[in-house]
Amino acid sequence: MRLSVKEVSELAKVTVKTLHHYHKIGLLVPAEVTEAGYRLYGDGELERLQQILFYRELDFPLEQIKELLAGRTDRGTILKEQKELLLRKRRKLGAILETLEQSIAAAERGEPMDGREMFRGFDSEAAWAEALEEQNRHLKESYGVDLLDSERIDAPTLNEQAAEAADFMARMAEALRDGIKHNDEEVGQLIRLHLKFLERHGHPARIADFVEQTRFFREDDFHRRMLEGQQTGLAYYLAAAAESLMEAAE
Repeated sequence: MRLSVKEVSELAKVTVKTLHHYHKIGLLVPAEVTEAGYRLYGDGELERLQQILFYRELDFPLEQIKELLAGRTDRGTILKEQKELLLRKRRKLGAILETLEQSIAAAERGEPMDGREMFRGFDSEAAWAEALEEQNRHLKESYGVDLLDSERIDAPTLNEQAAEAADFMARMAEALRDGIKHNDEEVGQLIRLHLKFLERHGHPARIADFVEQTRFFREDDFHRRMLEGQQTGLAYYLAAAAESLMEAAE
């Protein structure tokens, strides 16, 4: 039995325009196109469409899906591969959702979250690339800097560094809320410990470098919003604390 493009659209819950596009790029070619120009689909095309939609749920781009399906007729093997990919995605989303729920609970209690718990689920190169996408786009558009172009993402290292950075910022935000002055020794010690961590991981750790970084966070709209979203005044407090520590060291 042959189905029209409208019938396939209703059956698969995709638009007619989508089916037309799949035909245009050679991803899903109808079994028959009548003299009147009507596209007709058979069982084989419906099976291929199902496989295409599974890949789309995994966020594969159309060109890659076309390559993955090119010349393959082993439907059972393809479906098993897609099942494993979807299970892997479900496990990852489950971990991220659990982290999100814990973050919501901590926010509702008004408590900083343990930095070691904040990034559970972001344990792969792809997850980190997605997590950094918005910040990277801002840096590329505003400053011509590409965070993801210089080197391969090392997820375990980023997890460790992100946890330490989150813990540092949470402690700085707590100091601000507690009314501790920006030039207090306790705040200075927090910064020194943070710089020692950066140094151990091969990052610039001079106080002058940190001052420049905090000034950038204060002046750049994207990064200032990130810090102010965590604690009102944090961007300014952080910059003032860094400058005070540098003055004391001179």
